This record gives sequence, C-alpha cells and structure tokens, in this order.
Amino acid sequence: MFNQFLRTIRRIPRGQVATYGEIARTAGFPGAARQVAWALHGSGTNRVPWHRVVGANGRILLRGHAALEQRLRLRSEGVQFRGERVDMRLHEFTARKRRKISSTRKRVRAPKSKARR
Repeated sequence: MFNQFLRTIRRIPRGQVATYGEIARTAGFPGAARQVAWALHGSGTNRVPWHRVVGANGRILLRGHAALEQRLRLRSEGVQFRGERVDMRLHEFTARKRRKISSTRKRVRAPKSKARR
C-alpha cells in the first residue's frame, strides 16, 4: 500500500500539487488519506516530493518549520497561493485517467407533426 502511495506521489510534476485524498484514490485505496501521510512520514528523504502533497482545498497541514519549508519549496516551483492555501484551480494534479468526453454531435430532431384526424 505505502509503495503505491509513494509511486503515485513521484508522478506529481513540478509546479503541481495533489491532496492526500487524491493520492489515496489514485493508488486504489479511497478513504486512506491518513495512510498517505504515514507513508510520507516513513519514507524519509527517499526522493519523494513530499512538499507537493497538501490537505483538502490546498491547505498546508504541516506545522512549524516543516510548513514554512513546504510553502517555500512550492513557491520556488511557481505554485501560487490564495491566502494560506494553494490555488488548486491552477496547480491541482489529478493522476487518475479522466473519462473521454464524447465527440458525437447532438442529433437535431425535426418537430413532431400533429397527426391528422
């Protein structure tokens, strides 16, 4: 489980972030956001871009020096903030495959003619 989380986190490109919940869903474990945090905590400095994982709505959940370091690392990658939160509209990374939007055109039907009596 933890290795799948770390593999997913490594896929987040520079300048983008993902939430703990999104990492869990993408790795196939929906509802396991806390375990994502445990996986990061146990990974040490294993070449995992830990700073690219944030809480829901872009909140930095770390405290003290770690929170400041995360914010500085994200800013150095060009991530913009709206107040205390990452601007998720600009920087959210979704690792799941998105559904293809159908390119079929809507069929326009001719108005139904009233039956003659």
